[in-house]
Amino acid sequence: MPLMNLVSAGGIGKATVTGTTGSPTVNNNARAGKTIYQFNGSGSITVGTAGTAEILVVAGGGGASGWSAQGGGGAGGVLYDSSAILPSGTLTVTVGAGGGSGNGNPAGGLCGYASRIGNYFAIGGGSAGNATSDGGTPQLNPGQNGGSGGGGIGSNTTSTGGSGTANQGNSGATGTANSGGANAGGGGGGGAANAGSGTAGGNGLVTNINGSSVTYGGGGGGMGSGFTTQGAGGAGGGGNGRKGDGSVAGNSGAANTGGGAGGSVSSFYTYGGSGIAIVVVG
Repeated sequence: MPLMNLVSAGGIGKATVTGTTGSPTVNNNARAGKTIYQFNGSGSITVGTAGTAEILVVAGGGGASGWSAQGGGGAGGVLYDSSAILPSGTLTVTVGAGGGSGNGNPAGGLCGYASRIGNYFAIGGGSAGNATSDGGTPQLNPGQNGGSGGGGIGSNTTSTGGSGTANQGNSGATGTANSGGANAGGGGGGGAANAGSGTAGGNGLVTNINGSSVTYGGGGGGMGSGFTTQGAGGAGGGGNGRKGDGSVAGNSGAANTGGGAGGSVSSFYTYGGSGIAIVVVG
């Protein structure tokens, strides 16, 4: 099951589509001579003639919610291929949901869910670093690996960000340590185009596949470093992190972008954004 197409498309004709399920949006006007099938939810696509097609597969972003200065969720993996080879027959299309917040559990948020078109998979975004308690002593855990990695947590000590998947995303940032009681900050989640940096989420990938410029796969911003700041979510649907003094809540990742959740705390839930799947033929 390839994560990206490694086969030369030379000499192979263009795929044709004879049917779909799941009610995708079908657009024949945005790109001359092309038909765009955009799935905001799961379904299937039936390929009548095997051949090449342009595809975009974006997984669900990682969630974030937990103890102390929470990191941002990693963006869902973004897989773009201008000449994917689609076999004939009915191909499963799955649009992954964003990761949950963990429902306030100190263990933190949950990773996003994978998306697919046939055998082309995008990996769900890693959840933000979390804290667990062993006999009352907090144990800081790193951001989880995923399409892009979740950001680490910040406290008296810090945890590192998770790793991204090659050709789909980037790493989350390490959390910022507490200094004088005010400066702990969560690491930004990784984005499809670049890694998280400080409390800022990484930016997503810009594509014109649906006929206009859209960015997918922004990392979530970490909870603010200091009382008056908040980590910015990455371009492409990443949610902003909660302001350090709690006066501004963190934001969830945007739907159908694969954006990571903004860093929050256990009583304020933030979720990863759902993914998307697009097939272009013609």
